[in-house]
Amino acid sequence: QVQLLERGGGSVQAGGSLTLQCVYFPFAFFPECVAWFRQAPGKERVGVAALGATRGRGVNDGSNYADSVKGRFSIARDDSKNTVILQMNDLMYEDTAMYYCAVAPSFSDSSCLGMDSRHFNIWGHGTQVTVSP
Repeated sequence: QVQLLERGGGSVQAGGSLTLQCVYFPFAFFPECVAWFRQAPGKERVGVAALGATRGRGVNDGSNYADSVKGRFSIARDDSKNTVILQMNDLMYEDTAMYYCAVAPSFSDSSCLGMDSRHFNIWGHGTQVTVSP
């Protein structure tokens, strides 16, 4: 059974940085699509960043970001550690939310990079990010 373990959330002042990590188990599992979503209180869950890899470990096919985080957030994966990383810089109060890691075995430009939540069948439990103004 595939499981995701998220870590790295916390509290930070506006302008600060945080790094989120998502480790997926078992090691033999290789999702072609990985992403981060977030949900703020009273709002819907939305995609933040997604990364596709169809040619095996160590080769990425593309990434996409929500407009609100472009230039500030960066998604990457360390395939040697089965880890998806979301580097968040220049954080703003509006980034406050519960952040969820999500993976899918398959890739498509529209569903994966388009961050269609229906494409992702494995989700983490979430990690809270709180940014104070």
